[in-house]
Amino acid sequence: MEWVRGDTIGFGTFSTVSVATNRKDSGEFPRVIAVKSSDSYGSASLSNEKSVLDSLGDCPEIVRCYGDDRTVENGEKLHNLLLEYASRGSLATQLKKLGGEGLPESTVRRHTGSVLRGLRHVHAKGFAHCDIKLGNILLFNDGAVKIADFGLARRVDGVLTPSKEGVEIRGTPLYMAPESVNYNEYGSAADVWALGCAVVEMISGKTAWSVKEGSHVMSLLIRIGADGELPKIPEFLSEEGKDFLSKCFVKDPEKRWTAEMLLSHPFVDVDCEEHDQREDYVLKVKEEEAPTSPKCPFEFPDWESMSSDSHTPSDSPVKRLGSLVSECESFPDWSVEGDWVTVR
Repeated sequence: MEWVRGDTIGFGTFSTVSVATNRKDSGEFPRVIAVKSSDSYGSASLSNEKSVLDSLGDCPEIVRCYGDDRTVENGEKLHNLLLEYASRGSLATQLKKLGGEGLPESTVRRHTGSVLRGLRHVHAKGFAHCDIKLGNILLFNDGAVKIADFGLARRVDGVLTPSKEGVEIRGTPLYMAPESVNYNEYGSAADVWALGCAVVEMISGKTAWSVKEGSHVMSLLIRIGADGELPKIPEFLSEEGKDFLSKCFVKDPEKRWTAEMLLSHPFVDVDCEEHDQREDYVLKVKEEEAPTSPKCPFEFPDWESMSSDSHTPSDSPVKRLGSLVSECESFPDWSVEGDWVTVR
């Protein structure tokens, strides 16, 4: 594909996203695409994302990849990933438009069903996304809802990514599952836990875990890994919604419902053609503020997506958390301000 880079519309630690125009309007590729670019330092994440998307193939609920290439721009060698462009931005962007309110429950049900269908496909192919959150769920003009950003995704059937000892942090702490914190496990069940956190956020406008401004990420990880505490389920949510979340927020990943099982839950058994008037209103009155980026700023006290490894052995939750604390000084600064844009 021959393309021309336009304005930068998103940026992150290792990559930037630009809107781009396809020079040849052949019908094979869309006229407008998103190009995610990185230098050699961040190219491994893009290579992983391209490999995963190629393995997943076509799925209506997963952002399409049109290939990759390498360019030299202003004397810098860049690795570029050519992706489907989401003109309506992400679910996090939609929540920002509502001024701290949540989305209507009927809308949350539809969006959740779309994400579950995408996750079912990802898990059936033997992968885990490892970074499900509202910023990685994109909205399209035709009403489609798709999962994006597979830079941290991994194969979980042991074929490409063998298990390894040591301490690993993968994903965004606010959405991490207990088994990820305690036992270094990042599988399909962890995606379901993260989806539950995203549903709470969609319906309430607030993160599933309440964190004080300026608090350290380790205090959150200890809460997640502890035996007793679970994310708070909104009281105003329907009984079906509360039951759905109770199936996501199960500490034991073996007992947590799978994406396939959740697709049969009454919470997502809704007519996808039904449209909520409030959502129409929000989109119309905020049309002039429509995002140009397929990524979005963090609107909540959050920490960035990241993958960090330490080769310090850790064979118990207590030792693992201790290792995380001792290694914390070598990790990137996770207390990112609200203007951060995740595009990894």
